[in-house]
Amino acid sequence: MTKIRIGLVGIGKIAREQHIPVVIADPDFELTACVSRSAKVDGIDNFTTLETMLDARPDIDAVVVASPPATHFAAARLALEAGKHVFLEKPPCATMAELDWLEDAARRKRRTLFQTWHLRYAPRVADAEEWLKGRKVVGGHIVWKEDVRRFHPGQDWIWRSGGFGVFDPGINAVSILTRILPEAVLVEAAELFFPSNCQTPVAADIAFRTESGAGITAALDFFCQGEQSWDIELTAADGKMRLADSARVFAVDGERRNLPDSPDGVYAEYAPLYRRFSELIARGESEVDAAPFRLVADIFLIGKHISAPPLNLV
Repeated sequence: MTKIRIGLVGIGKIAREQHIPVVIADPDFELTACVSRSAKVDGIDNFTTLETMLDARPDIDAVVVASPPATHFAAARLALEAGKHVFLEKPPCATMAELDWLEDAARRKRRTLFQTWHLRYAPRVADAEEWLKGRKVVGGHIVWKEDVRRFHPGQDWIWRSGGFGVFDPGINAVSILTRILPEAVLVEAAELFFPSNCQTPVAADIAFRTESGAGITAALDFFCQGEQSWDIELTAADGKMRLADSARVFAVDGERRNLPDSPDGVYAEYAPLYRRFSELIARGESEVDAAPFRLVADIFLIGKHISAPPLNLV
């Protein structure tokens, strides 16, 4: 089988920890070239712009866009217009209209657009989805708190317009929620906490409501000083389920279920995504689900802006 030649745009922390080692280990792919204004990857071609990479390496089959979200649309558009398949990191774009355009462009070009929500592929998400089938959710709570300085050291783009702030990680929780819930969910109210030196929120309190009327609250914090939390609890009439530790743990009524380990053995977070990307390319299909993105857009639309003290970003 001929390997799918990958050009990677963006060589940040997530690229080095997930994309690069996963692509190298996957027999379906070959890491051919990378694009970054300042970083390089040893042993392959490195370029400072996507245009120069596409010109120099027309043999590249697919482009992985792992740069900051404000740059996603331009990079994905250029790749699709050059006839390449596209793997798009989350958050997918700066606006809903951009994502709609990319989906249409992939259809016109007959190329695969894989707009990813990586935590939907976490080991226990499917278990939670299966447990909720046929059950009516009556309430729930999400706690999604992490320290930006640990996961995005020195990356100030997160606090600029289009950087998403707390919703850079928080959209992961929303992506899981919209997959496992057996019904649609809407945004009822939100409070967004904007530091005086930032253009995006550092924290948020959100009230969701399912179509049947169940309330689900969420507390998000991207400057957490204490214990990090990535937990979703949903209550049904006959029990309560919990996804914890970024959906690596699944429990019902406080009892952790002994479920089979991930087929990857040691959990490689992005390995299932690249398997899915390979399948989509082979089938000539795309996968785009804007539901989490739309909910976050709604939060920004109706959320109450609350002033917060400046962040020490050094």
